[in-house]
Amino acid sequence: MKQTQFKLICTLMAAVFTVNQAAAQTKQKQTFLSPPLIRSIYTADPSAHVFNGKIYIYPSHDIDTAVTDNGSGDHFAMRDYHILSLDHINGPVTDHGVALDIKNIPWAGRQLWAPDCAYKNGVYYLYFPVKDKQDVFHIGVATSKNPAGPFKAEPQPIEGSFSIDPAVYTDSDGQSYMYFGGIWGGQLQQWATGKYQSNGSKTDLLNDDAPALSCKVVRLSSDMKQFEGPVKDVIILDESGRPLLGKDHDRRFFEGPWMHKFKDKYYFTYSTGDTHYLAYATSDKPFGPFRYKGIFLKPVQGWTTHHSIVEFKGKWYLFYHDTEISGKTHLRNVKVTPLYHRSDGSIALIDPFKSK
Repeated sequence: MKQTQFKLICTLMAAVFTVNQAAAQTKQKQTFLSPPLIRSIYTADPSAHVFNGKIYIYPSHDIDTAVTDNGSGDHFAMRDYHILSLDHINGPVTDHGVALDIKNIPWAGRQLWAPDCAYKNGVYYLYFPVKDKQDVFHIGVATSKNPAGPFKAEPQPIEGSFSIDPAVYTDSDGQSYMYFGGIWGGQLQQWATGKYQSNGSKTDLLNDDAPALSCKVVRLSSDMKQFEGPVKDVIILDESGRPLLGKDHDRRFFEGPWMHKFKDKYYFTYSTGDTHYLAYATSDKPFGPFRYKGIFLKPVQGWTTHHSIVEFKGKWYLFYHDTEISGKTHLRNVKVTPLYHRSDGSIALIDPFKSK
């Protein structure tokens, strides 16, 4: 695939979007597996955590926009974050209001995308991707003494950060790691050389037979505000022990990483993007390499799929989003459903629609 094919890709994507919208109209006649957690605002990309015995959800806050849908994601023009909480699954959800506004991030330009949160030594850390004033994505951090905020942003992004979708995992030894990255609009492919290429590929590495672009992982410093050590690739291997290739769109990483641990195994979960699956791979180490295991969520209504996995009161749950309320791909709503690990360590496949 060559760079000149990008216009053709955009045309094909528009056609795919039209087909998906038609499919969505059909699926609207079906019964969704789970209801939206909140209807007063549009929310997406839910990062769920248990703090102080409650579930706190750190989602994107979708807003309506006049921008035309495109492969770069310019129609996702979010400007602030609202934090949600609930005392128990299926219980009432509290919207704690604006926790961080883009106007209070000194270096920010536009597009406040999927965040995550972590806790250490009495402080909550909100990690967020946003484009700077030169339209390049970096990752920032904001702090609060309250898991619901408000959060105060650091004056500069994390040094050495780039791309989108930060997900922070703290291991049993207290060490925290950040997994991050997303291709296409997430700009990961434009950092393939180690430096940002403004005229780089708009999609991926443009080499279907080469190993696919990888999610990134890095240790966080003890103060949780900086990277410590080198940024490494999250290598995902196939059943033969070879890295997944760029053409393997059903299995390769696209965006939306998450990490959880179950019975001493590290589960790296992620979105395949244009094929709309949530997939997982496992390892004995937080840096991997990871062995691809399968998908655990079929495509939802809407183009994007993004998630988190959390244990709460001895049970595991998947937080995800779809477009049940609006039917529009940039106006999403978060949901939750039980997630099951089988005795062999595999994750049971979830269908976001109920069978008739």
